[in-house]
Amino acid sequence: MIRENTENGSNQRIRVAIYVRVSTVYQIDKDSLPMMKQDLTAYCKYILNTEDYVIFEDAGYSGKNMDRPAYQKMMSQVRQGLFTHILVWKIDRISRNLLDFANMYAELKELGVTFVSKNEQFDTSTAIGEAMLKIILVFAELERNMTSERVIATMINRANNGIWNGGRVPFGYTYDKESQTFSFDEAEQKIVRLIFDTYEKTGSIVHTSRKLNDSGFLTRGGNVWSATAVWIILRNPWYKGVYRYNYYKIPGRKAVKDKKEWVIVENHHKPSIDPERFDKIQLTLTNNARYRRSPGRSNVQKNVHIFAGLLWCGECGAAFTSSPGKLHASGYRPSKYGCPNVRKTKTCHAKYTSDVVVGEFIINYILNIINAHKDIKLVRSPEDLQQHLLRGSTFSDICSIDSDGLSAMYDMLTCCSKSGMLFKRVKPKFKVDPELKHLQSEQKKQQRALDRLNELYLYSDESMSEREYIVRKQQITDKLDEINDAIGMMSQEPWMHTMGDSEFIQQASSFILNQKLHDRQYVYFTSLAESVDAEILKAFFGSIIDSIVITSGKIQRVTFRNGISHTFTYKNKPEN
Repeated sequence: MIRENTENGSNQRIRVAIYVRVSTVYQIDKDSLPMMKQDLTAYCKYILNTEDYVIFEDAGYSGKNMDRPAYQKMMSQVRQGLFTHILVWKIDRISRNLLDFANMYAELKELGVTFVSKNEQFDTSTAIGEAMLKIILVFAELERNMTSERVIATMINRANNGIWNGGRVPFGYTYDKESQTFSFDEAEQKIVRLIFDTYEKTGSIVHTSRKLNDSGFLTRGGNVWSATAVWIILRNPWYKGVYRYNYYKIPGRKAVKDKKEWVIVENHHKPSIDPERFDKIQLTLTNNARYRRSPGRSNVQKNVHIFAGLLWCGECGAAFTSSPGKLHASGYRPSKYGCPNVRKTKTCHAKYTSDVVVGEFIINYILNIINAHKDIKLVRSPEDLQQHLLRGSTFSDICSIDSDGLSAMYDMLTCCSKSGMLFKRVKPKFKVDPELKHLQSEQKKQQRALDRLNELYLYSDESMSEREYIVRKQQITDKLDEINDAIGMMSQEPWMHTMGDSEFIQQASSFILNQKLHDRQYVYFTSLAESVDAEILKAFFGSIIDSIVITSGKIQRVTFRNGISHTFTYKNKPEN
């Protein structure tokens, strides 16, 4: 039965939105949700005098932000005027963030919706209830911050005492939980010694990684050795017996904290290499890095790979890697690009390509687009457009462009010419690097795990021990470090963003005009690259091109930043 609300003499019908949330599987399994729902529905019936309620339930979501499906659905209906009250078990069930809650409460107040917390015994329909709410929120926020600070202080204190805070055990070592001691993993120590010996002899990280791979050695995860993985071991003071903690500002980032914040424990465990020898190798690493960055070597050592991050293998879907090519007599050094699986896993047989091949194709294709746009009155159909786009000797081996992409480009050029309206973005068709996709998925999973671990420890009534929390947190953090580093090395440049059709035309035209190419019918890329700074070319192509798929050394597909994709059919089809 529905009763009328008599508060303040009003006959307004009460309709309650009941919100319940638990953040952990543990809480769900303990039947917290059914208990909350039973208690809150009884509160509606006997205290608020209504049986007109709707339950909104978020199971397994953190309260640190408002990005929860049931909560968002509830607030949408509240804004529509469907509820007079919001009822929760406790304040922290709806939000653990003071600012988020304050914003929500301000909105509820403006809408005339009463907020009721059953367990704190107040509702905001009264002045005293509202005042109590604000006081509770301030102290709750203070307690959470103090708890977080205590946890950090505890972990630092443990590290200062030489106690391992958990996480990924360094390569070459094993860890005994009972004795809390480290010992050698002899199979991995053999690799560690080879790393230091080889680098000490050659002074080359790349040579060292090749030596490991040629010898058939794999990482702990079963992968081939990269130069980065070798560098991490060479630079880690762990291998001279030092435990270093609280070093990075943010997990997975290269920014280092102020030295006075580091925790350094000497003689923490048995070293893999003599400390004096380790320090000498550090000096070599530092000097080599300075040498590579020295002004006198800038022209020789610095290589800007113009199409890095844009090229993908049409045979296996991997992202192409880049390396310096042969130096031309003019001083110009083009980059070469190839599929990493050709060398690493030998599962792909894709051919290499270069700046000269890719650049000649792309710059003239863009030039043809601009010229077609300039002469759009003469372009009466997608077929006419295809003739314009395939002008020049570079495209003589291409017999057609896919009809969907051609039509989309035709519509874009005609629409931009007439009204400047944006054409609907076409979904890119290139194959995403499966390794990057997997890493991004793992990153999200580990971050969720960290959020839920913090939630369980800091806020759950049935919390875990401090020691268990510290160990598990360090394990997740170390894994995140590893994943973020890998993603960082694979990520594309910051200018990579989606572009509208009008912006596409503007960007391309601006470059063409600035380089005085607007009256040209063909551009020789090598000449252009010798006269234009490589960074400018890289920025330009990165702003226009989303991806380029290479099959058997030929450009198979080009996807532009506005989403339009062109697939090319060759007279002599690229071999798969």
